[in-house]
Amino acid sequence: MEQEVILRMSNVSKAFPGVQALDSINFELRKGEVHCLLGENGAGKSTLIKILSGAHQKDNGTIFLHENEVDIRDAQMSRDLGISTIYQEMSLIPAMSVAENIFLGEEIVKNSFWMVNKKEMEKRTQAIFQEMNIDIDPKKLIKEISTAQQQMVEIARSLVKKRQIIIMDEPTSSISDKDTHELFRIIRKLKSQGVAIVYISHRLQELNEIVDRITVMRDGRDIGTVNMKDVTIDKLINMMVGRTLEKMDKPVSDHIGEVMLEVKNISWGNSVQDASFSLRKGEILGFAGLVGAGRSELMRLIFGAEKMEAGKIVLHGQEVKINSPMQAIKHGIGYLSEDRKRDGLVLIMGIDQNITMANLASVCKGFLVSRKKESLEANNTIKSLNVATSSADKLAKFLSGGNQQKVIIGKWLLTDCEVLIFDEPTRGIDVGARAEIYKLMNGLAEAGKSIIMVSSDLPEILRVSNRIIVMNQGRVVGECNNDGTVAQEDIMPLMLGGISHVS
Repeated sequence: MEQEVILRMSNVSKAFPGVQALDSINFELRKGEVHCLLGENGAGKSTLIKILSGAHQKDNGTIFLHENEVDIRDAQMSRDLGISTIYQEMSLIPAMSVAENIFLGEEIVKNSFWMVNKKEMEKRTQAIFQEMNIDIDPKKLIKEISTAQQQMVEIARSLVKKRQIIIMDEPTSSISDKDTHELFRIIRKLKSQGVAIVYISHRLQELNEIVDRITVMRDGRDIGTVNMKDVTIDKLINMMVGRTLEKMDKPVSDHIGEVMLEVKNISWGNSVQDASFSLRKGEILGFAGLVGAGRSELMRLIFGAEKMEAGKIVLHGQEVKINSPMQAIKHGIGYLSEDRKRDGLVLIMGIDQNITMANLASVCKGFLVSRKKESLEANNTIKSLNVATSSADKLAKFLSGGNQQKVIIGKWLLTDCEVLIFDEPTRGIDVGARAEIYKLMNGLAEAGKSIIMVSSDLPEILRVSNRIIVMNQGRVVGECNNDGTVAQEDIMPLMLGGISHVS
């Protein structure tokens, strides 16, 4: 007997400036089922769950709950309708206790004066943790517990509030195998109680354990819904990447020389585990992987933005100690962060100041910055990188995304770095600007610079990289030469953790 449909989305669309995030999506959720949303980064999964959670409002279409049309206008309305969302980006308050976070917005009071009953909240929190078989002190502040424990607190928060629908966005991305086992046990118990679960995960190996049905999304559309028991991994991958794929032309590799950088057995908690790779002079080395694979964390370790717990970095055959970005820059390593507005630019400063900030010595006269030198260096960079601007002192915040990225590249070129790390270099920029960034990267490689490119866009990885490293769950799980015969179908199983090596 088919289960009752508890939630139905019909022809739901959502657009952002320049992006059609959801395009007439249809999705249904049955009582007591675990329904997985599967798709590559950017497929529209996050937008869909944010509409259900009230973080975004749909542009078109209808949403039905128990066959009654609903208009989810905000997060409180979503909660009132019985929907709980556990985001991958946790929403806990660091300065509050575990118990206070779990009961936030639904505090237990002990008298008519609405005094919060902390002891009762701690007692109930402890009971939930015992049911989950986890050991966390309810009195501890959130900032005092690990990321994995914080994830379990997020999950516990959804359990205490007795929702009819729970949305889980990558719930196992930062927890141990033991905690994952306990989470699956809880999910099975929730299913038996009739709770419906929307589950997002890129880990195909775990879907067989708990998932009933899968809806595959691609480019903002629902490609199809299948029963987990009736589908193979290969079929799911084909649905995710599509069948209109073309192999890219082989990137130029004639100029590739000796090994420039070696990363040996680097570890940092669960985020990066025993990662090793090498980078050659004049090479573009692509890093593929899904969100949470550990790629950006590895790059931040190489750049000294985080301190590695184990492993070493070798440059030109000599081990070097990099404990800060300043040390990385001195060793000739530049880093273009995945969040250019937060880490790469000072938006309220001029283009000229942004370009020279990583190498002020080149524009100083004595102990003071020479505005004349700064302007000269900035204008030379603007001209060579074709930055579209009316003047060098224009504020960086007024540039387009593509031109902002060029300014960051210019900043690192002024330091004469030998190794350049590009983390999501084309995120949020248009097709024309992407082509210019690719051209710049190829030009730098041909000039002898060694480049690492982290990208969640597989066609981009295949188009630009000479060699490809794949990461999954903090580990390097595969490597292949991009000789023109590699396709997305070859890389995707590695990203999903299904294979250990591709040659």
